[in-house]
Amino acid sequence: MEYIILTVVIAVVLLGAAAGLVVNGRRRRQLPPSPPSDTSLGQSTRPAPVGTATPTEPPTAAAATAAAPAPETALVTEPEPEPEPSEAALTPALDVPEPTAGRLVRLRSRLSRSQNSMGKGLLALLSRDRLDEETWEEIEEVLLTADVGVQPTQELVERLRTRVKVLGTRTPDDLRTLLREELLALIDPSMDRTLHTARHTEAEPPRPAVVLVVGVNGVGKTTTSGKLARVLVADGRTVVLGAADTFRAAAADQLQTWGERVGARTVRGPEAGDPASVAFDAVKEATAEGADTVLVDTAGRLHTKTGLMDELGKVKRVVEKHGPVDEVLLVLDATTGQNGLVQARVFAEVVDITGIVLTKLDGTAKGGIVIAVQRQLGVPVKLIGLGEGADDLAPFDPAAFADALIG
Repeated sequence: MEYIILTVVIAVVLLGAAAGLVVNGRRRRQLPPSPPSDTSLGQSTRPAPVGTATPTEPPTAAAATAAAPAPETALVTEPEPEPEPSEAALTPALDVPEPTAGRLVRLRSRLSRSQNSMGKGLLALLSRDRLDEETWEEIEEVLLTADVGVQPTQELVERLRTRVKVLGTRTPDDLRTLLREELLALIDPSMDRTLHTARHTEAEPPRPAVVLVVGVNGVGKTTTSGKLARVLVADGRTVVLGAADTFRAAAADQLQTWGERVGARTVRGPEAGDPASVAFDAVKEATAEGADTVLVDTAGRLHTKTGLMDELGKVKRVVEKHGPVDEVLLVLDATTGQNGLVQARVFAEVVDITGIVLTKLDGTAKGGIVIAVQRQLGVPVKLIGLGEGADDLAPFDPAAFADALIG
């Protein structure tokens, strides 16, 4: 009996030991392998605590090459050609000039601000209770200061004397009306101020009207030519510009820029070239194109031994091989006053001036230059410039100008 019990106990012990061995083996298989010891570097073989980054050695080149993913095959595609810009996109947008009808009326306030000192001065003197000799001398002084000129001043004073005596009682409105009528008479509204710029369809072959723009350097000929092109385009004309001022740097570029704004083509030649040749080519090409008007911007100074007036005479003669010149416009700076009259007389002796363009009239109180220059030359003022804007060139209207003079 005791033998049997002993046998059972031994069996139970053996079974328990066997089970423990099995469980311990399973636990060993679940644990990570211990890091190798490296006593030469002083590193501990103890495993790192949880949450601590274990430093690793940088991979070798071979390992990096093996670990790098295989590069994908790049797809090489030809770039799509960009669409070429259309002709419309390359062409600059054209300006739309203001119509010339009533342009001076729209600019009247600007003209009045610079000119009505003359009118206000005259009205103040004429409104005095007693008009003695001293007062009439003051009236003469106001007119002469405004560059009306000696002879026109004397005529105006005499007429005012006579009409004031006849009028008797002088109300402000009566004096204003009287002064306006007398100034308008001096400006002479009967003069023909038409710009002859229409194409000659009756000629064989039909040819454009030719306008020469002349004047000394610095008065604004090139700018006036560009502004005049705008005036003509606004009136429905087709225009070709001739850059015959070949002696001033960038004059042709400036004129071409003006033309491009309104669609007027510019004919130009080499710098310091022959002005007459450029003018001739401009008329020739305008005739072939069927243009209405040619505007020729001439030189105001030369760097050769040839005199300016001789060169202008040559330009006119060469252009007349195509046909008569329709307009010769003399550009004068209104701020120069009486000095402009000296220039006007010299030019008139050479190229038969047909009209005057007064620039910078808004920058001076000497509006009487309009009266003086017309008296000196017997030539009408046809255009006036009233500012730096592109549309500040206006056809001269005697009535509107007289209104501006008296404010």
